[in-house]
This record gives sequence, structure tokens and C-alpha cells, in this order.
Amino acid sequence: MTRKSDILSGYRLMWILVMFDLPTNTKPQRRAATKFRNFLLDEGFERSQFSVYSRFVNGKEAFHARVRRIENSLPSAGDVQILNFTDRQYRDIVHFSDQGRRRPRKNPQQLVLV
Repeated sequence: MTRKSDILSGYRLMWILVMFDLPTNTKPQRRAATKFRNFLLDEGFERSQFSVYSRFVNGKEAFHARVRRIENSLPSAGDVQILNFTDRQYRDIVHFSDQGRRRPRKNPQQLVLV
């Protein structure tokens, strides 16, 4: 029997962080990098920094499904790293912007099922 506290646990809810360094020296490389960024946005990721995108997911299964989708859309060149954090770990990230500390991000009010 699954308890509601198990489903919505701060340790079960996950964040995916995609970091990438893609070549942009030629027009085809720039096109491939733009296509990859647009793919991440279409998949529900939001831009945290220029080459860092994040997304909220419900658990390890959803994380692995997103990793497979990203893998199928990788550009032919470049470096892509994918990290996952529990919601509780993500909440503890310290963020500085313009030499000031920013408040932690709030979690989405609801999960979007895709």
C-alpha cells in the first residue's frame, strides 16, 4: 500500500539539471545548439543560466524517462551533463545574482503530467 506521504516526499520529488557546452563555430553547429536548447524548452525545462536548464519531475522513473528523451535528441558534438537532485537538496542551493543572495525558488504548485 502506497501512502500519500511516500508519493509527495521531498526525497522522492526530483529536479533535473542539464548542463551543456556545445560547439558554435559553424552555422550547422549553431543550428544544432539552438535545436537542442529549443528541445529542452519544449520538454518543460526552464533556463537557469545560459547553458544550464532545470525541470521538476516526480521521482526516479520520470528522471530516467527524461534522460532517455534527452539522449535521443543529443547534438552530434559537444558535452552534455545531466544531474538529479531531490527536492530537499534543490531547495538548499544558494544562488547569488549581481552579488546579492537570491531567495530559494518555490516549487511548482502542481505537477504537470506529460
